[in-house]
Amino acid sequence: MQLATLRDIYEAEEPLATVYMQALPVSADAEHEVRLRWDALRRQLADAGAHQETLDALDETIMDTEAFGAVQAEGRVLVAGRDGLLLDEDFDATGEEGDQAVLAPVAQLGDYLRQRLRSVRALVVLVDQKQATIRREIFTSTELLDSGAETQVQGSAYESVHKPREGALHHRRMQQRSEDAAAMNIRDVSERLRRISERWHPDVIAVAGEVQGRKLLLDELRAPLAEVAYEIESGGSDDAGAEEAMADELANLARRITVERVTEQTERFGTAEGNGLAVQGAEDVFRAVRLGAVDTLLLRYGQPAQDEDELLRAAAGVDASVALVSTAVTDNVAAVLRYQAPVDEMDHQPTSA
Repeated sequence: MQLATLRDIYEAEEPLATVYMQALPVSADAEHEVRLRWDALRRQLADAGAHQETLDALDETIMDTEAFGAVQAEGRVLVAGRDGLLLDEDFDATGEEGDQAVLAPVAQLGDYLRQRLRSVRALVVLVDQKQATIRREIFTSTELLDSGAETQVQGSAYESVHKPREGALHHRRMQQRSEDAAAMNIRDVSERLRRISERWHPDVIAVAGEVQGRKLLLDELRAPLAEVAYEIESGGSDDAGAEEAMADELANLARRITVERVTEQTERFGTAEGNGLAVQGAEDVFRAVRLGAVDTLLLRYGQPAQDEDELLRAAAGVDASVALVSTAVTDNVAAVLRYQAPVDEMDHQPTSA
């Protein structure tokens, strides 16, 4: 993930308020519960010295009467300052830690970024030989984080896709026409997928639905979509059990993709370190940032790093990306470098870039 996407947040006027609101079961009293939760967090920020403009921006967003259910069901992470609201996303990034509100010179985005790095952007395609439904979903190995717009694609073929059972020549011709119709419909679905992917940039294409439709679409997809396409054998019907089975299969897919990502970054770090193109420990990473040498900031998968948020802000300033690793590193932070950097020859300057 490129940290440049968060640069506006990291460059905003200090101090910044970061608010995490945990996802909870939705009840008939969701509005009242969200108000109580926000009142408690707001008092914490006010007592810490948050500017009125900061509190007003958060009030306006969280107290939106149309958003109470979403805040309760999906959780929320927000960042605001005197310039107004800087981040507002549906992310249950706090896990078991509950609601949090922090006023600090730098936004507290470590939890949020770990959740982003563990998540998978998917186009889930429920397809048969005539049509498809394309869902935009963001999910992890444990939950669906966001479900966006749905697109219905109706194939343009006029012929029926159902094959006749008789074996006469006439019926063989009808069978060929039905196969041609199915192929035309699948090409329409593939083209719509391509256009959506150009805008939404999915990590995976998850193909579910009727067996014949799945096979035809998977055969029709071309690079780069074919390279990220996965067949989902469950689901594809209105049956609740089928939907649940598909959700489980998607969760397993997210888990596998996340493990592959972390493994790839861990191996990359090991190779880079062997070639003198990596450092570990907060102090040496700060030094590498000051030299403009950091290509990728590496955080431990499940452990916060020393000076984590200051490191993230510093890395964003040199157009670095951020990723997760599973290996133990000093202070739970490391970096892959763009070029060799003489960090051991620099003066000691802790916790600042």
